[in-house]
Amino acid sequence: MSETRHKKRAGRRILATAAGLATAGALLAAIPAGAAPSSGPSNGNGPGNGNGWGYGHGRTVDVQLLSFNDLHGNLEPPAGSSGEVFAHGATEGIKAGGVEYLATHLRGARKGNPYSITAAAGDMVGASPLISGLFHDEPTIEALNKLKLDVTSVGNHEFDEGAAELARLQNGGCHPTDGCATEGGTFGGADFPFLAANVTREKTGKPILDPYFIWQRNGVKIGFIGVTLEGTPNIVNAEGIKGLKFGDEVETINKYAKELERKGVKSVVALIHEGGLPASGSYNYDCDSPGPGDGISGPIVDIAKNIDSRVDALVTGHTHQAYACTIPDPSGKPRTVTSAASYGRIYTDTTLTYDRRTKDIVRTAVTSANHVVTRDVGRARDMEDLIKYWGALAAPIANRPVGHITADIEGRGSKALEKPLGSVIADAQREGMAPADKGGAQIAFMNPGGIRSDFVHEGPVGGEADGVLTYGEVYTVQPFTNMMTVQSLTGAQIVTALQQQVSGRNEASPKILQVSEGFTYTLDLTKTGAARIDAASVKLNGQPLDPAATYRVAMNEFLAGGGDGFPVFTQGTNKLVGASDLDVLLDYLETHATAGAPLAPPAAGRITLVQ
Repeated sequence: MSETRHKKRAGRRILATAAGLATAGALLAAIPAGAAPSSGPSNGNGPGNGNGWGYGHGRTVDVQLLSFNDLHGNLEPPAGSSGEVFAHGATEGIKAGGVEYLATHLRGARKGNPYSITAAAGDMVGASPLISGLFHDEPTIEALNKLKLDVTSVGNHEFDEGAAELARLQNGGCHPTDGCATEGGTFGGADFPFLAANVTREKTGKPILDPYFIWQRNGVKIGFIGVTLEGTPNIVNAEGIKGLKFGDEVETINKYAKELERKGVKSVVALIHEGGLPASGSYNYDCDSPGPGDGISGPIVDIAKNIDSRVDALVTGHTHQAYACTIPDPSGKPRTVTSAASYGRIYTDTTLTYDRRTKDIVRTAVTSANHVVTRDVGRARDMEDLIKYWGALAAPIANRPVGHITADIEGRGSKALEKPLGSVIADAQREGMAPADKGGAQIAFMNPGGIRSDFVHEGPVGGEADGVLTYGEVYTVQPFTNMMTVQSLTGAQIVTALQQQVSGRNEASPKILQVSEGFTYTLDLTKTGAARIDAASVKLNGQPLDPAATYRVAMNEFLAGGGDGFPVFTQGTNKLVGASDLDVLLDYLETHATAGAPLAPPAAGRITLVQ
């Protein structure tokens, strides 16, 4: 383990690990003011959020763990279906989210709790709306500092701009290309540590960030181990993570749980950017019905069942689902596993009863529940000011009208495999790359995970009129600015790509590509694996795809690099790189979404489902 040293910066304590990124210097794990040092690669905090209570009386102490995940830079209340949650059995959603309200809810929840920790399970930044994304997510880091976040794991989206940029978000400093957001301004970095226990340098085997963090107050010590999903390289651009290795979540957590125990820390929480799929999408669904963990599936189930019994609770993310379940550990004992949906719409309140004598969590006393970040509370003034400040800087770009629509066009919020906004984006990409000098695209494929929001017809209060799309709204849908590519693929390779949607890496959790107009096929969900694709049904403009013929196919650079489990796309030939995905969508709206002829949601039917 790397040696540590203490260093003061901007009135807070920072712990720097000697093993930093070569391109960005040593990474610093930030500790709140008043931190009480401990041995190991991470320090715990003492006063933490400033409650200042003394020692408790009695053998046990209730420690409050407030947690959330997958914020994705959503500082303002998310729009449309992305800004709603549903109670179990309800048909009407609850408007939720926005850091002005999240701050109020968290601060209210902390009252009366002298031992309170706030933790997160990754994807705090990345795929962010314009107000944050335009400034490389510095506004979100500032907001999280104000929220008094104690610790977070990294998620896959923390690597969207590469590991060196993640180091800058931790340490501070101006962006190497764009400089500081304001003239003469500075960016101080995060006051909390990003943990990445399973992200190591291939050459040294050492973590690029601290693997764990020890929170302590008045003799109470709780260790936090942070990991991202092992499959991160499959869903981020390869260039930004060169030289890094993403290890197995279970093996890594078990390793550091033992190390924490050797350091006298017997209470451990794992922050895991990987998640599950509850049987219901409601925020308060009982996923322990009829028995513990019976109502949840997905990768987190096997992970939870195999993580060492030394770990007392799991805070998870990535799947954007809400759950508070009990999944047995390897010894058969119940263990809490939680997730708080996404975009700051939910937070989880977990009570960890700490036994001062054993220094461990009393598992049978652990309780946990998800709470909605409703918008019927007062707005936190400091968050209002933060949003106003960054919103004013972004406004000249964000508020520019770029198109008109007749109704909501759902993307991220659509439950359908063929998403209306996915069809719009695929059509825009095919049309934008169709000219011979731009690649001659005949077909376009769009990865569903790259559609980050919806086109919402209703205008915001005091904002643009109904039906008007602004640059900021379109950016929120396509925030990655991936460059478009066109490449030649055979009909057989295209069929293989369709099969890879539902087989290989994607068999357990299919990723259904959005396809451009004129491309059709049948997806048979009654079958399994690659057999779900009826090769004979694949057609272009009504004609069966010829396995031996070559077709020109447009897609973003992420897909072209084999991202999302589509390795066949790396076999394309005669590649041509064009404009960004955002630019081709904006050009499409300029032509097809005018005030006189607004864009309507496209009809479904490109993918015929059998189920």
